[in-house]
Amino acid sequence: MASAITTLAADAPTLSAANTGFMLICSALVMLMTPGLAFFYGGMVRVKSSLNMLMMSFISLGIVTILWVLYGFSLAFGTDSGSLIGWNSDYVGLSGIGITELWDGYTIPVYVFAVFQLMFAVITPALISGALADRVKFSAWALFTVLWVTVVYFPVAHWVWGAGGWLFELGVIDFAGGTAVHINAGAAALGVILVIGKRVGFKKDPMRPHSLPLVMLGAGLLWFGWFGFNAGSWLGNDDGVGAVMFVNTQVATAAAMLAWLGYEKLRHGSFTTLGAASGAVAGLVAITPSGGAVSPLGAIAVGAIAGVLCAMAVGLKYRFGYDDSLDVVGVHLVGGVVGSLLVGLFATGGVQSDVAGLFYGGGFEQLGKQAVGVFSVLAYSLVASALLAFLLDKTIGMRVSEDVEVAGIDQVEHAETAYDFSGAGGGAASRGTAAPAPSAASKKVDA
Repeated sequence: MASAITTLAADAPTLSAANTGFMLICSALVMLMTPGLAFFYGGMVRVKSSLNMLMMSFISLGIVTILWVLYGFSLAFGTDSGSLIGWNSDYVGLSGIGITELWDGYTIPVYVFAVFQLMFAVITPALISGALADRVKFSAWALFTVLWVTVVYFPVAHWVWGAGGWLFELGVIDFAGGTAVHINAGAAALGVILVIGKRVGFKKDPMRPHSLPLVMLGAGLLWFGWFGFNAGSWLGNDDGVGAVMFVNTQVATAAAMLAWLGYEKLRHGSFTTLGAASGAVAGLVAITPSGGAVSPLGAIAVGAIAGVLCAMAVGLKYRFGYDDSLDVVGVHLVGGVVGSLLVGLFATGGVQSDVAGLFYGGGFEQLGKQAVGVFSVLAYSLVASALLAFLLDKTIGMRVSEDVEVAGIDQVEHAETAYDFSGAGGGAASRGTAAPAPSAASKKVDA
């Protein structure tokens, strides 16, 4: 008996300084993705709404961090209750956790796991904000964020990743958040915009990005941070799986960007910078659930398929009349669905687990499990998010007034503007003379 106890103790995980340091770096990379998303979205809107768009992402860093410490980590990763939610009083306020206490089965402290997962919780509601550009009260958005992460994100994270969560136990593969993050956010975005309606001038007025350099900067920061998002989700660096995920992240993103640009050239006749940035993000989204299950060749297929399908999907808002301002539905919902389902086709059975997809002799079983995960999260998030938006809209009101929307939400909601040209000089006004009134044509362009 003593010998068996000694052997068991010797096999127990011990704290790894290397894995702990690696995971802290990955956590910082995922944190950087939220400011990167802010720049990505902020450049895509008109100048009069750019600060509001930045703030709708940044506020998530404040709100979700506090909620995660108070009760979010406990709900998502505490002891399972009915396969739907978790709870552990030691996790409330992170007050009952020892500084060297290890996350069960791993070589990193609970604190490190908690802060890594926090960054996922932070960016997910921020993703939703891109669909609501130009027209939502900032106070209403902040309250929606509080309610949404509590009612939707924390439970879904437990379903997918928590020990005992029903999708986790079913065997749904989601390496880093195709269902819990991207489908969750994309479906929520669709639910909210169906409640709050279209922007003033949708399908009539030009609503072009005001700063494509900002969009490209944001896309670059997202791509950079996504290596931590994906490779870090293996929670260590001992067996090479994280390295495969790192490679597949790069490969799929490259393939998706090229596929989007190719579709764009054939469909519209041009290679655009917005298309390159959007294609890259589509590839990042699609490889997030699947990158630990596929080979690099499979990652090329995942990225290429996602690049084309997401490029096609962004135009659906004009056909069906829903105003998804910055294509959250077309990129994150569709990309998440594509990447999650393709696990059932391209999983090799030789990376994160021995589960094989249809093209590797595994039959339809895993594809069926992936479909259950995809459509259950989609349906729950869509309905719950729409209900939350409806309740807020009927109580405090979700939208700004039409006058505020037309004039510009930045000045009214934040008392600031993104760019101040008053001291630039060179114009008639700077020399003390009256500037000529703008022509009708210039007014149309500025709008």
